[in-house]
Amino acid sequence: MQLLEAAFWSAGGSRHGMAERLGFSKSKTNTLIAGLIDQGMLAEYGLQPSSGGRRAENLQLNAGLGALIGVDIGATSLDVAILRPDLTLLAQHGESADVRQGPGVVLARVRALMRELLAQAGLTARDVLGVGIGVPGPVNFAIGQLVSPPLMPAWDSFSIRDYLREECAAPVFVDNDVNLMALGELWRLRRSLSNFLVIKVGTGIGCGIVCHGEVYRGAAGSAGDVGHICVDQEGPRCHCGNVGCVEAMAAGPAITRMAVEAAQAGESAALAACLREKGRIEATDVGEASRAGDAAANGIIQRAGNLIGQMLASVVNFFNPSHVFIGGGITGIGPLFLAAVRQSVYQRSLALSTRHLEIQYTPLGMQGGVIGAGVLALHETLKVRGVAP
Repeated sequence: MQLLEAAFWSAGGSRHGMAERLGFSKSKTNTLIAGLIDQGMLAEYGLQPSSGGRRAENLQLNAGLGALIGVDIGATSLDVAILRPDLTLLAQHGESADVRQGPGVVLARVRALMRELLAQAGLTARDVLGVGIGVPGPVNFAIGQLVSPPLMPAWDSFSIRDYLREECAAPVFVDNDVNLMALGELWRLRRSLSNFLVIKVGTGIGCGIVCHGEVYRGAAGSAGDVGHICVDQEGPRCHCGNVGCVEAMAAGPAITRMAVEAAQAGESAALAACLREKGRIEATDVGEASRAGDAAANGIIQRAGNLIGQMLASVVNFFNPSHVFIGGGITGIGPLFLAAVRQSVYQRSLALSTRHLEIQYTPLGMQGGVIGAGVLALHETLKVRGVAP
């Protein structure tokens, strides 16, 4: 089990490297690896680059173990992917969705896409090793159910696991979508960073917390629900029932609302033209107007970034992360948003908390959700089963 975990998180390695990583003797490591190769769990894939001596075999999880299914459900989107055990994408499909339609409608589409993508990859449900699913709300991880999700009340206590078990017999694991983004970054970094945050800004705002190299979910699964931190006591009412939540004032819908108001007030010719042509304004339209030099669009982006930075400064002071990665659909709005977040965080946080802090867009981008779902599926399957089915 430890060797399989080491091979997964390091994306492969040599016998010597795994022995050093785990603190095992050379003879014990060789014996265990030989057994795992015989069982079809590990396989040798070519030679590692030479470090001056004989080139070592590169050991990785056997691709023949099966496939992983990663599902990233957002408030307005759905992304399903089939992945190898090394998280290489075999097939993927993304489309618009509305979680307010309820679990029956959305998950029926997930099941259909699972069948289509498995067939596209030349696989069947029996080839599936594990399924990971991210959803935009607080999750009781032990039972895989959403708990009082503000954006999707119809999903409260719905058994996603039981529904998808009808499609395949593989274990199904459900987590908050931002936690999956954090898992994806943790895997990308090969666990080289121990304490960092991933902020997702889209329809809502959430935070994935990595503490001591593990995703921290809290006592009831609601850790990181930063979107409902108040940034203005006189602000608008949020769908959670409180007023002045940063989500209600700076997430995607708030940005588009401010853009529509600016267009209707004649403050932005570019946004007004967009509203006339399309009948609506999206956050990406605000980004395009900003890059074209539109002053109103710039002001909207800076305001949203400053408010998120205000919230984030408190979190940084409390947690003292080494890095903050920002993801979600809002990242397409451009560099001005990131600059505004950075300025607000550095201005409002303690100097010691930000001395070595790096704030950047997540390198995995829009793939972070399905990659993280694949990480969840394999990591938890290894923990539950120890070996492949």
